[in-house]
Amino acid sequence: MNETHRLRDRVAIVTGAGQGVGLGVARAFAAEGASVIVANRSAETGEACVAGIERDFGASGARAHYVKTDVSDKASVIAMVDEAVATWGGVDILVNNATPAGGTARLEVMSDEAMHTHMDVNYFASFWAMQACFPHMKRKQCGRIITMASLNGINAHRFSAPYNGSKEGVRALTRTAAVEWGRHGITANVLCPFAAAPSWDMFKKFDPEGAASIEQNNPIPHVGDCEHEIGPVAVFLASEDSKFVTGNTIHVDGGGHINGVAWKPDLPEVEV
Repeated sequence: MNETHRLRDRVAIVTGAGQGVGLGVARAFAAEGASVIVANRSAETGEACVAGIERDFGASGARAHYVKTDVSDKASVIAMVDEAVATWGGVDILVNNATPAGGTARLEVMSDEAMHTHMDVNYFASFWAMQACFPHMKRKQCGRIITMASLNGINAHRFSAPYNGSKEGVRALTRTAAVEWGRHGITANVLCPFAAAPSWDMFKKFDPEGAASIEQNNPIPHVGDCEHEIGPVAVFLASEDSKFVTGNTIHVDGGGHINGVAWKPDLPEVEV
C-alpha cells in the first residue's frame, strides 16, 4: 500500500482488531497515519496488533492503543469509546467488525443462545458503539462509520441463521444511520468482504471441497488479503475521498456476489 497518510490526525476504533479483517483494516489505517484504538477481547492478539503497528508504521507517525473490549457488553463498548476520547481527544472513524464464531445448525434446531449471541455481538454492539460515537462525530460535523456485513446474509446461506440475520440487521441499522446522520457530515457504509480470515479457515475445515470450489470459481479466483485487498477499501470509506458516499453496501469479494457462490454445505437431518 502507498503511504499517502490520508488518515493523518484521525482517530479510528476497530473492533475485533486482533485477527482477520479487523487486523488488516487496523494496519491499513495505521499505514495511512491514523491513530488506531485496537478494541479486542483477547489481550494477547490485541497487544500483538499494537506491537505490529508500532513496529511497521511507527516511524511514519502511526499510533495504536489496545483497549480490552467485550462488545457483547454495553458498558464495555461505552468504556471503549470513552477511552478513545480520553487517549486521543475524539473519535473520527468507527469500524464495527467483531463477530462471534459458531452458530452453525439447521434452522429447526438452532438454539436461542446462538441467536442471542450473534445479535449481541453483530447488532447490538454496533448499535451501542454508533450511539456512543455520535456526539463526538456530530461535534466535529464529520465522521465515518464502516460496518462489516456478509454475502451470507444477503443471499441467506443455509445453516447460519444467527449470522445471516444479525448481519442483515446491522446492515439495515448502518443504512439508517446514513439517512439520519448525513446532515452532520457522518457517512455510514457497509463492507461485505471475502477474506482470508479465521471464519474462512473454519469453513475450509468444515467443507474443504466447497471452499475450494468457491475460491476457484470466484471471478477473481482467490481469497482476499485482509490488509492489502480489504484494508484499502476501508481506508477509502474512512477518508475525505468518500465524503459523498453513504448508505452503500460494497462487496469486496473479487466478484463473488455477482452470480453468488457455491455455498452448499450439508448437515444431517434432525428429528424435532
